[in-house]
Amino acid sequence: MFLSSFFKKADQSVVIAPEQASEFAKSVAHDFNPIHDVAAKRFCVPGDLLFSLVLNEYGLSQKMTFNFAGMVGDGVKLQFPAVVEEDFDIRDDKDKCYLNVHRSGDVRHCDVQIESFIRKYVAFSGLNFMHILVPMMKQRQMMINPARPLVIYESMSFDLTTLDFTEVELTLVEQDLKIEGKRGDVTLTFELHSGEKLVGTGIKTLVMSGLRPYVDDQAQQMFDKYEERRLSYAG
Repeated sequence: MFLSSFFKKADQSVVIAPEQASEFAKSVAHDFNPIHDVAAKRFCVPGDLLFSLVLNEYGLSQKMTFNFAGMVGDGVKLQFPAVVEEDFDIRDDKDKCYLNVHRSGDVRHCDVQIESFIRKYVAFSGLNFMHILVPMMKQRQMMINPARPLVIYESMSFDLTTLDFTEVELTLVEQDLKIEGKRGDVTLTFELHSGEKLVGTGIKTLVMSGLRPYVDDQAQQMFDKYEERRLSYAG
């Protein structure tokens, strides 16, 4: 499985090193959020990697919902249950919960299908900041703290009408930003297509914290720095 280089597993215990998390964020998800950098003070494992490991371990279900309950830092020993029902949690060895999962419907364990689904799903996530969140911030004249930019997943879900596909593409169909004080709640609605056939729909919610009035030069510096990080990695 292509994810093998991004985690270490002993029995049902999974540990993700900062180097592994950072490389997944950049090479697979194309996510250059500095919170996933190895040396980040508030380092955390990408939510997309947790999502991917669940699919890797338990297969692709027709209906799945992921609710993120905590940020996974360095050295956390995640426990993946050997047997799961429709609802289960991913916790650490101290019983702290990081992810709630609900699944239902048919299940497939095809490595080719799961790898395609993961790659397309998380690459879609990688477009969020520059292609979706930046225009939203400009439009609403509010922005995250450029000194400590923080955008985190709250939840993601999808509902597939069929599992009879190999490749999928994701298309954004609706976006919404609700602002309350210094918090911004982002909702992204998307469709999943296999060729010309619609095979499902999904929703992602993100939280932008530390919102403040939009300042053009500060915002532009933050966007430029993000783009520089992307180009530097691309070489």
